[in-house]
Amino acid sequence: MAKPNYAFEKRQRELAKKRKQDAKDAKKRQAREADADTAAPDAPEQPADATAAGETAPAADAPAPGPRVHRRTGP
Repeated sequence: MAKPNYAFEKRQRELAKKRKQDAKDAKKRQAREADADTAAPDAPEQPADATAAGETAPAADAPAPGPRVHRRTGP
């Protein structure tokens, strides 16, 4: 008699669960996009250029700031 391959069965269950979750996420994403599309006309107009609003635009080649690191100082 053949020995059952439990690892294969478990992997198949995990894959099925992932497919189901992916489908659920895709459905939520479509609902969010549809909601955002209907809310877009009601949103106030944003200036096309940040400098037009009196703000300074960050340099395009400047790297994004990294996370702040707090180091303890000695006693």
